[in-house]
This record gives sequence, structure tokens and C-alpha cells, in this order.
Amino acid sequence: MITGLGKQAAMHELGRYLHVDSPLHRSDPRMKVLVVLALSFLLLRSGPAGLTGAAILILLLSLLGKIGWRMLLGTTRPVWLLFTMLFLIYVLFTPGIPILPFSTGPLKISYEGLYEGAVQVSRFILLILAASLLTMTTSLSELTMALEWLLRPLSKVGISSHNTALMVNLALRFLPTLQEEMKNTKEAQLARGADFKPKSLTGKIRSMIFIATPLTLNLLRRSDELVEAMEARGYQPGPRTYLSELAFTKSDFWSLLLISPAIIAIWFLG
Repeated sequence: MITGLGKQAAMHELGRYLHVDSPLHRSDPRMKVLVVLALSFLLLRSGPAGLTGAAILILLLSLLGKIGWRMLLGTTRPVWLLFTMLFLIYVLFTPGIPILPFSTGPLKISYEGLYEGAVQVSRFILLILAASLLTMTTSLSELTMALEWLLRPLSKVGISSHNTALMVNLALRFLPTLQEEMKNTKEAQLARGADFKPKSLTGKIRSMIFIATPLTLNLLRRSDELVEAMEARGYQPGPRTYLSELAFTKSDFWSLLLISPAIIAIWFLG
């Protein structure tokens, strides 16, 4: 949980739970997971109108959860470079009607490239924002219970719902750990004189190796420590019981009734 000054430190960390008293935080986690899954499915098939509707819905839900839009957008910061490269790939290599000022040379920018790049990047950004909103308003224990409840039908085919939910829980928990280890590794390499702004391609590859190798070793060490801690506490795979069980309240029912028309509207806009 993050309180006080911890909120500022976690502004750009995906997967962190933000401890705030809001209607969205108090909502049933199963409903939030289902809404995010439905919204994610719609985002993958929506055009500009549907994406705009989804962005408005995510913004309204963030306001309901007392999460500022700057903090929510900050969770996408680690993938800005990746999205920029993806946008450029669509812009430069999508055939279509060329834009006259940029129609000379081997690389031609087309209207179709700009459209496809903007749509695809917007889809991925909104997917990350929806996932961030879920993890920022749902604790890991609640998320585990919700996933286990939703995945119970898989037990009929021999797949443990609890083990699957636990793996998702641990993956989300390791996201902040990955960012922390990357930051510490980079600072340690800078203290040893490493150069992370080389001009040559060989130097850039070498600088990536300087971070990747110790980062991988540190993450494996963290994983071993987690396994030892679980074994020391007598963890055994299989179904679990919880101190508090999930309960679908009247407020959750009305919230679902209010969100469902928005989801349907995005479907038709898409």
C-alpha cells in the first residue's frame, strides 16, 4: 500500500496499489476485472470513435477512483519509447496515399500510415491505462480472489484456478520490483563509470548488456528468495480459504448497470 509521500514515488510505477478511499476502490474486484476484460476486447476492434469513447470512460472511472489523470498517464512512461518506435514503423512502412511534402526519398509518409499508427498506439495506451486503473484500485489479495473466482470453471479441465491467479498476482507484484532493480542497477553502473549515452551502435548494445546481465541475476535472486519465503511459511499448492469472502453488493449492481450502457455504446461506435 502507498500513502502520503509514497504516492509521489509511485507515480510512474505500473502494478502499484494506491490506497485511497473511493467508490471505485470499494467496488467488487470481480466486476472491475470483468469490465477491464470487456473494455480490452473492445479496444482491439475499435476505431477512432470507439477509442475516444473508451478514453472518456477510463477518465471518468479514474475520477471516480480519485486518481489524477497525470498519475494515470505516468504509468505508461516506461513504454513511451516502444510506442514511439511502433508509431514510426506504421508511419514509414504503411503503403497508401503519400503526403506531398514527405513523398520524396525511399521512406514515404502516407495518410494511411499516420492513421494506422495513431490508432494502434492509442489502443495499446488505453489497454495499459485500463490495466493500471485496475491495479491501482484493487489490492493484490482482492485481485487474486477475483481471478480465482472467475477461473473456477477451469478446474473441470484440471487447471487450478488458485495457482493461475497466484501466478498473475506474482507477475503484477514483480513489476515494481523490476523497475526498482533496473533503477538500482543503472545507478550502480553509473557509479562505476558506465556510459549509457554512447553514440555508436556497438556502444548502445554494450550499455544494454551492462544493465541486462546484473538485472537478470538480481531478479533470479529475488525469485529464489520469494520461493524460500513461501516454503518457510508452509505454502502448498491447491485451493485456499480467505479471511473475508467477496460479496456483490447493491452498489456494485447499480455500478454495473451504469457502466454496461457505456460498454455497449463503445461497441457500436467501434
